[in-house]
This record gives sequence, structure tokens and C-alpha cells, in this order.
Amino acid sequence: MSAGGPEPEELPSVTELLAAAVAGIGGEERSGQVAMAEAVQHAIESGEHLAVQAGTGTGKSLAYLVPAIRYAVAARTTVVVATATIALQRQLIDRDLPRLITAVAPLLGQEPAFAILKGRRNYLCLQRQKGGPADDPQDALFEPVDTGPASPLGRQVKRLHEWAEQTTTGDRDELVPGVPEAAWRQVSVGAQECIGAQRCPFGSRCFAEKAREAAAKAHIVVTNHALMAIDATADIDVLPGHDVVIIDEAHDLVDRVTSATTGELSGLMVDTAGRRAGRLTEPAAAEGGAPAVADQLRQAAAALTIDLGDAPAGRMDVLSDELAATLRSVHDAAKACTDAITASAPGMEEDPQRLSAARMTLASLDDLQRTASRVAAVFEEPIAGRREVVWLDRPFVEDARRPPTLRVAPLEVGPVLRERLFGERTVTLTSATLALGGSFNPLASQWGLNLPGADQLSWTGLDVGSPFDHPRSGILYVARHLPPPGRDQLAEAYLTELEELIDAAGGRTLGLFSSMRAAVQAAGALRERIAYPLLCQGDDVTAQLVRQFAEDEPTCLFGTLSLWQGVDVPGSALRLVVIDRIPFPRPDDPLASARQRAVAARGGNGFMTVAAAHAALLLAQGAGRLLRTMTDRGVVAVLDPRLVTARYGDYLRASLPPFWTTTDPALVRAALRRLSATDA
Repeated sequence: MSAGGPEPEELPSVTELLAAAVAGIGGEERSGQVAMAEAVQHAIESGEHLAVQAGTGTGKSLAYLVPAIRYAVAARTTVVVATATIALQRQLIDRDLPRLITAVAPLLGQEPAFAILKGRRNYLCLQRQKGGPADDPQDALFEPVDTGPASPLGRQVKRLHEWAEQTTTGDRDELVPGVPEAAWRQVSVGAQECIGAQRCPFGSRCFAEKAREAAAKAHIVVTNHALMAIDATADIDVLPGHDVVIIDEAHDLVDRVTSATTGELSGLMVDTAGRRAGRLTEPAAAEGGAPAVADQLRQAAAALTIDLGDAPAGRMDVLSDELAATLRSVHDAAKACTDAITASAPGMEEDPQRLSAARMTLASLDDLQRTASRVAAVFEEPIAGRREVVWLDRPFVEDARRPPTLRVAPLEVGPVLRERLFGERTVTLTSATLALGGSFNPLASQWGLNLPGADQLSWTGLDVGSPFDHPRSGILYVARHLPPPGRDQLAEAYLTELEELIDAAGGRTLGLFSSMRAAVQAAGALRERIAYPLLCQGDDVTAQLVRQFAEDEPTCLFGTLSLWQGVDVPGSALRLVVIDRIPFPRPDDPLASARQRAVAARGGNGFMTVAAAHAALLLAQGAGRLLRTMTDRGVVAVLDPRLVTARYGDYLRASLPPFWTTTDPALVRAALRRLSATDA
């Protein structure tokens, strides 16, 4: 990063820079965009956290990038921008930032630098690719790994080796089409498995280190929620020094941080670590030292497999004596293996391959010890005082190759975010969906900005609106005449309603379902009843299905969760979004049920605080698929009558865009037919 540059008072204002940026990209400046940019600037200057809701079409990326760049140049520092999806990261790096820099550089007197930074596992490791040991064939989670040249996986690995000779970044996301995880594992390492640039024969060419070096010199660093969470919550710095963070797609923050801080333990994981440890400790055992500590770990793995195989799936409120003893065995045997490998480490310094294997194994052993201890510690506290949740995740019958897995996750991520993120940096959080039930408080509480009994942090919520005229552009239709949804499959009345709506729309329908089972059932039934092509998630990779849906206008696409938030199809290819039911979390969802119980124990309304907030967020995201440009028109149809009949319906509807609302099926079908006629 340049040490020079203008003084802060010499820089153009945020509004001047924004005007130059919008003019430079040939766009149109919007009032909401200006208001957001000024609010972000105020937050940075005042140190007050900001939550800003900006509807699709506002131009929010420019609205936060302009003040971020101005501050980074003035303070000669780095601003971190964290996003949830690869698509937005690529949009920022490949489109928004290059055009923005070109437009504002003359006004700033320099060309600000930007970079993207991901976890080490996302970069190709030359040491592992060129000389490192491949995973043991039995290390694969789902099936044996055959990396021979004739196998499908072998052909993917061959592709990776060819790509390694061409890539300048080693970034996995630049490999199109991508490769399966089993293939990528053959050429990548995690942070704990890396032997270090100084020891590595390829250290000077390391892609991950080059990315870190570029980030250290950048004014803007784009990363993901998970890496930002690790940087904020761990005791190591994985991002360059920074005091301002902008979190885009902030509606996803809690889930992403929860996922990044979830530990897991299975018999297969323990056995894999035991086999790796055995290979590393075999020389010592042959010389009469280090008895078969690896065998002890594998015996503990066998016991864990039996214990988890017998235990019921779902949240665990009580730890059986047998499983508690097994967890102690896993912890102690993993520690013994760690000690044995560490004792032989000096002899590995000159052997990069063996050192890499040792680092990988030690990382696995450390994870086993921490997770086993973490699970056991949960049950040392009374239920009301627990800060973490433990559950057993058992695979569905059709996915029986996955082993039963014990998981442990924070009951709430707000306290750690409050202390390690909001307590140390100025944060702006933005998304098209942040105000649930018309208020920012539900999400602010989840983030830790409003914690009961804690000193309140200074923050502001701002809704800059949307450039769309929702009442004129879209209809919210609730099928009040239908029966409440059942627990199992869709009722025939729902299928009939779907058929009539799709026929009226001329296809062009995105069906968002609360479960894959419902999506598959609906797709199977309606393919025989409608005259339009119908795709279902699982028929092909999701990106290809969305592409086909967008390109062939009469086509319909049915799917579940990833489509609720990941589809951007503007124009006449999408006229109807159908939501089969209010997306409450499942009653047996371990985290949601534990969080509801904790809220109720504090005297709050667990259902509204957790389940209704979850549903409101997903409903708003799903409804947001309809209008993507100023000329889009269409209908969001919710088949679940509870949206207008239940007491919580007002709260949920207040979270949706302000579409014109009706419960009249004839009126909606007529509107869809008129739209279909204009598209013909």
C-alpha cells in the first residue's frame, strides 16, 4: 500500500466520488444509493455501527465501496469487505472494483489497490501437487479414492495438474468447470497442514502466500464471512490489520459464523487420523519405542462408531456414560499420538513430504482433541446455562455412506461477535433483507448488538428503500382457500393450484419448496400435467439448471434452499415465484429448537424470536427473486394460508417487499395471463 497520497481534507467528498463512479460506469445515481454512501461514511467517521437495508437495484456495492476506498486512501489502511457467496466476491473483484477504481483514481490522485483473500484450502498447494503424498485411499469420506488415470477422479486430478501449469493465482474458483472435493484434496492443504513457506521447497511460488502478500498491500480486501469469522474469533490473524469491516449479504452472517465454528466428530474421522498416525509412528514402534498408540486411537474409533450407531439422531440433552467414556478415550488416544509424532518431528525437517504428512495428521489429532473436549464440556453445565448445543446428525437412508456424526455448535454467536468483531472494529452490515417484521432488532440481537443485560453498543439501522415500485410491479398472492400444509407430502389441492398458476403464467415459474422431498414430489406430478419444460434441483448441477431456466423462457424450475437466495433471473423468463409453505425451521432442528428453548428460559417468545425470524428472512429472500430490474413484473404466490390467517402473519408480511396483496385466485390468474400475452 502506498505510504503517500493526499491528506483527508484534500480528498473529494463521498458524494463527489460516488457521482464520478456512477458516471464512469454509465449508471444512474439513485437517492437510496447516495443516502447509503453518506451513512457508511458517517459510520466510519463516528465509529458507530450501521445496519443498512438496500433493496435490489439500489447499487449498494458502489454505495459502500466508495466511502471504504476514500477512508482507506486517507488513513493509508485496509478495509475488509466480507461477502457470503462466491458470485458476489467475483462481481466485486471482476466488475465493480476495477470500474470503480478507474473512475475515481484521477480524483484521489492514486490508483487504490484491491485483492481477494480466501482460506488456504482454496488455493492449490504446489508442494502437495508436485511431490506431496496423496490421501490414503481409505481417507475418502464417501467412497474409496481411485486416482488412477482411467478413473473419473483420476481424470479430474489430471485436469488439476494441467491447470497448475497455467494458473497465476491457484484459486480454485477460477477453475471452470470445477472439480469434486475428493480431487481438490489431492492438491490442497489447510492452514494447520501447511509446512510453512520457509521450509517448503515451493515457498517462493506459493499461491496462498502470494494472495496474503497482495492483501497486505491492498486498500480493499474482499473475503468471505467464514474467513472473517475466523480472523475475528481465533487467536491468529488471517487478514491484514484493519479497523473497518463491511459485511455484505449480512442476512447470512449468523448461519455462516455458526457453520465456521461448528465442530464435528465421527468414527471414520477418528479412524482416518489413527491410520495416518500409525504410518508416522511405525518406525518408532519397530525400534521398541512408541507402542501402538495409533491402535488405541483406532480402537476408540471403533467404539465411537458403535456408540453413534446406537444413539438416536437429533439434539442431545444428556450424554450417556458409554459415550462419555468413548470421548475420553478419543481425546487421550489422540493426545498420545500427537506426543509420539511430535517426539519424532526433528527427523522430519529435511523431508518435506513426511513433514507435510505430519502437519496434516497433527492438525486432525488436534481437532479431535478439541472437539471431544468441547462436547464433553457442554454436559458439565445445567441445560439452562449451556452455551453450546450437541446433536447427532444421522444420514438419510439414501445417503447411508455418510457416517453418523456428532456436532457441536454455539447456541448463539452474538456474544463472540460482540466482543471480537463489534468491540474492536467499526462494522457496516448490509443486505436487501435486514428489517424483519419492519425492525432491525431481530437480526441486531442475533449479531450481538442488542444483548440482554449487556451495555448497548452504539448502532443505527437505516432502510434506504428500493428503486422498484413494488405495488405496481408485483402481486403478493396468498392462497387463503387452501388447507394448512401437511407434514408429509403436498396435498392434491396444492398441486392443482400450482398447475393452474403455471398454466396462467405460461411456464416461467420458479418453485421454492421447504424440502427437497416436496420439490421432487411436485416436479414428478406436474411434469404429467403442464405443457412446459420443468427442471428440478438435483437433475443437474444447480448453476446449469438456473442457466437453462433463464435461457428457455417457458421453462419452470423447482428446488429448495439454495434457490431461495441464489437465483438472479431478470426479464420475462421469470414471471411467477411460488412458495409452497412458510419456511419455519423443522421442529426437530437441533440448533433452532435449542435456541427457542433458551429464549423462552429468559422469559422471551422463542417461537417469534427464532422460528418466525428465520421464516421471515427466507420469505423475504425468496420473494426477492421476482424483481431484479426496473422493468420486471410478476407474482409471488404463497400457497400456505397461514400467511394471512395466523397471528404471526402480520409480522411475516411486514418483512416482505410492499407488493399489492390479494387472496383472489381468479384475479391472479387473470393478471398472469395478461403478462403471458405480452411475453408471447
